[in-house]
Amino acid sequence: MGAFESAAGAAGPRGEPGAERGAGGSAPFPSAGGAAGFPPPRLPRLPVPARPASLSFPFAAMAATAEQEQQQFYLLLGNLLSPDNAVRKQAEETYENIPGQSKITFLLQAIRNTAAAEEARQMAAVLLRRLLSSAFEEVYPALSPDDQTSIKSGLLLIIQLETQSSMRKKICDIVAELARNLIDEDGNNQWPEVLKFLFDSVSSQNVGLREAALHIFWNFPGIFGNQQQHYLEVIKRMLVQCMQDQEHPSIKTLSARAAAAFVLANEHNLPLLKHFADLLPGILQAVNDSCYQNDDSVLKSLVEIADSVPKYLRPHLEPTLQLSLKLCADASLSNMQRQLALEVIVTLSETAAAMLRRHTNIVAQAIPQMLAMMVDLEEDEDWANADELEDDDFDSNAVAGESALDRMACGLGGKLVLPMIKEHIMQMLQNPDWKYRHAGLMALSAIGEGCHQQMEGILNEIVNFVLLFLQDPHPRVIAALLQTMEDQGNQRVQAHAAAALINFTEDCPKSLLIPYLDNLVKHLHSTMVIKLQELIQKGTKLVLEQVVTSIASVADTAEEKFVPYYDLFMPSLKHIVENAVQKELRLLRGKTIECISLIGLAVGKEKFMQDASDVMQLLLKTQTDFSDLEDDDPQISYMISAWARMCKILGKEFQQYLPVVMGPLMKTASIKPEVALLDTQDMENMSDDDGWEFVNLGDQQSFGIKTAGLEEKATACQMLVCYAKELKEGFVEYTEQVVKLMVPLLKVRGPEYLTQMWHFMCDALIKAIGTEPDSDVLSEIMHSFAKCIEVMGDGCLNNEHFEELGGILKGKLEEHFKNQELRQVKRQDEDYDEQVEESLQDEDDSDVYILTKVSDILHSIFSSYKEKVLPWFERLLPLIVNLICPHRPWPDRQWGLCIFDDIVEHCSPSSFKYAEYFLRPMLQSICDNSPEVRQAAAYGVGVMAQFGGDSYRPFCTEALPLLVRVIQSPDAKTKENVNATENCISAVGKIMKFKPDCVNVEEVLPHWLSWLPLHEDKEEAVHTFNYLCDLIESNNPVVLGPNNSNLPRIFGIIADGEIHEAIKHEDPCTKRLANVVRQVQTSGGLWTECISQLNADQQAAIQELLNSA
Repeated sequence: MGAFESAAGAAGPRGEPGAERGAGGSAPFPSAGGAAGFPPPRLPRLPVPARPASLSFPFAAMAATAEQEQQQFYLLLGNLLSPDNAVRKQAEETYENIPGQSKITFLLQAIRNTAAAEEARQMAAVLLRRLLSSAFEEVYPALSPDDQTSIKSGLLLIIQLETQSSMRKKICDIVAELARNLIDEDGNNQWPEVLKFLFDSVSSQNVGLREAALHIFWNFPGIFGNQQQHYLEVIKRMLVQCMQDQEHPSIKTLSARAAAAFVLANEHNLPLLKHFADLLPGILQAVNDSCYQNDDSVLKSLVEIADSVPKYLRPHLEPTLQLSLKLCADASLSNMQRQLALEVIVTLSETAAAMLRRHTNIVAQAIPQMLAMMVDLEEDEDWANADELEDDDFDSNAVAGESALDRMACGLGGKLVLPMIKEHIMQMLQNPDWKYRHAGLMALSAIGEGCHQQMEGILNEIVNFVLLFLQDPHPRVIAALLQTMEDQGNQRVQAHAAAALINFTEDCPKSLLIPYLDNLVKHLHSTMVIKLQELIQKGTKLVLEQVVTSIASVADTAEEKFVPYYDLFMPSLKHIVENAVQKELRLLRGKTIECISLIGLAVGKEKFMQDASDVMQLLLKTQTDFSDLEDDDPQISYMISAWARMCKILGKEFQQYLPVVMGPLMKTASIKPEVALLDTQDMENMSDDDGWEFVNLGDQQSFGIKTAGLEEKATACQMLVCYAKELKEGFVEYTEQVVKLMVPLLKVRGPEYLTQMWHFMCDALIKAIGTEPDSDVLSEIMHSFAKCIEVMGDGCLNNEHFEELGGILKGKLEEHFKNQELRQVKRQDEDYDEQVEESLQDEDDSDVYILTKVSDILHSIFSSYKEKVLPWFERLLPLIVNLICPHRPWPDRQWGLCIFDDIVEHCSPSSFKYAEYFLRPMLQSICDNSPEVRQAAAYGVGVMAQFGGDSYRPFCTEALPLLVRVIQSPDAKTKENVNATENCISAVGKIMKFKPDCVNVEEVLPHWLSWLPLHEDKEEAVHTFNYLCDLIESNNPVVLGPNNSNLPRIFGIIADGEIHEAIKHEDPCTKRLANVVRQVQTSGGLWTECISQLNADQQAAIQELLNSA
């Protein structure tokens, strides 16, 4: 008998017929049928692990048989569960070294051995599911077909024989995971037996088997693959029947969860969602029933539907909302259940705001529920004078209610929420119970973001009312406000007041703060002195920590206006850094270091130098002890930022300290965050308190990253940039060290160094453009990529790069058009309203911003590669042509024209082969209603004249009267139109300069001169002034006029250009203009005539021009 058969036999009697057995019949799984019994089953033979020589774990060498190996494996499972970290770590290493195929064998044998310890069997089940989830392709296909069949049939049989409910669920998870991996690319389920098992089990009289079938379907609702449509009615009937099972609550609950999972898995299949709409009442009933059985799993499923498929709820939205309200209001339920019920409504306010806005009665009932939760506060006599700020209890009703109110106000908007909540808040603020007053004030704060537009109109009323509470007898109410820091009887109130001051001054304009600066500083100083004494006498530091940060914030905003107060604070701050060395004062010391460096930056080097040496020595001492600091020491991040500020203050003098600061800085920048790819069940077992954050990747998988230390890493990287910028060549000794950190394996300096760095980054940048989901991050990556191409130039991309990039840009453009279509569909939705339009406009703005980055990348490629890149571009051509169609939104036409502008500018004369696509739209767009489109079209005509070649001549002639029409329009120089107008003026100048035979230059020149100067579009201003210099230097009679009579007017143009800083002084054009002025200066009377016709500002501008050039 084989080892696995022995182990099966050792498990004890298994085959006696009994009530839990079903009828056999012809089905391959007898227990899934009717009522008759069957003989004792013989488990299928599983693949025997390789002999000891092939095993890589230590005990294998001593094992003579598979059975002995299995016994050793049971010991290993026990060690994996050991509370002893060393034992567990050793067991984990041993387990990892077992070959994958052997793992399957050992794990399966452990799972089906009911004589083994329950904990070991459950651990084996979890490990097998993880193995199939993370390493299926490495392990399963390598098994022989017979072994694969044996595993599949063995798992299904184990489910039938398992008597422990929790264990059966874990085996079902394994089956679901295996089934997920056995759906091929075409959607074929390569395990048809599992579908037969589902249908047989769900009809079984055995409740355990019905639970198993539903659990598998819940875990993997896509199990039917491409046969789903064929089985749709069967699936629906199965779920409906199970949800109607009044005798077995577990079946009802599981079927509701399975139905919800099926809906979520098919969220984009609208016909299916409509077909399954009549399942929702059964799901809602299960939500209600399960909550009163202390099970919130179905309620969580409802929250997921509200989040991902809110439209599914529409046919039964009223009962969904009413149920949520009822559960939320029921104090007999747990806080978590009540909060989850509220979460359904709040989530809908974010994902289906327009739909929810139609049910104002529900919103009106939900708001008092949130406020009632916010009143759920505990009395704490020691609260007012506690010296530690405890973290918010995010499980508390008060925090949940406040968060819900904030989110609902943002989701539904102030027009709806503010009128509903205003009276409630006013009543709460007049309640004799402090909890209501506190909740009322916090509610005002919570709705501030979502209702800000509506609150602006009544802000004076709100502020005056709130100020009455500055004298409130209960300290918790005062802490909800920005109020006095001198309430010595309530330490927490002082700390809150200082924190409120920090929030205020951080965003407060300097001009607004200055009038109150003297009084504010006096209060801060007096509070600091008192609190410093309390620190020395009592060891209390909470208020002092906040006050020190308040001082830093005020100095940061006041800048040089803080100089008179410098000597008031610096001695005390230095004293704190020097003496606050105890562990419990680390945060205070870190904040004080931050404060000193911010004050130094605010007052400047001259004032700070008197203390710079002392401060640097204090920092150096801390830095020297850096290796002794614990990893979570708050001083580390404050130190890193402080060094960077000191670098800005001291400039080149800071270079001497680099050897000391770079070590710890590089260590922090080198932090490698922990990452993990987890399935949904593993993720649920990991607490958010462990510092992990997760991104759902779909298909039951999530990417996790441990964020502890990431903020410090980001700060350290920013500091490295700061040192490099400030010290320039003084930083050169560290460049290789930094690059090795940022871009591993690079050693060569000079141009080759730059090239190698680019080669290392290029692939990753292109892939990131294709995969980055966050639009803000994506736009930054695209911008960086475009700038890199401009720096690296021709040859920086190979054929593979172009191929991949072309596909990605094509995808971005196609996505752009698709998103526009989806927004148009949403505008036809029955829930469409004004606020939906606002959110659609935000989406559109985000899409357009990505379109601008596509344009940036194409610009950098055209400017670097010129016309040889045109064959590559042609795969994108139809999409760019689509952008400039007359029916497209103006941003599309603007950026489409910009792309063709770049082609004309950088790829001519070859660009003319695309003239049939863009020339007519470009000329028609010169007079477009949108100034942005006019600007792009006018710029195109200008580069057409400058770079286009002879083929474009007739089109320059045709464009001229259109350009003039725009320039002479009555509102041509208004703020929104001026840039487009100036591009038209510049384009006329370029036609005259580069295609003079296309126009009557003598006729046009006087008009062109009257339109000058340009001062908004600096780039085009340079072109026009250079052309003006050309004309003057060639003594053009039309420009100079009879007897130089136009020179005073020309002086006025030059002076106005200087006043508006149209041209930078370092530009060669400035020197040319100055030479024109100097030439006239030598002519005596003409100079006097020109200057006398200028006003005082213009005369000063001419003098500034002469001085600068």
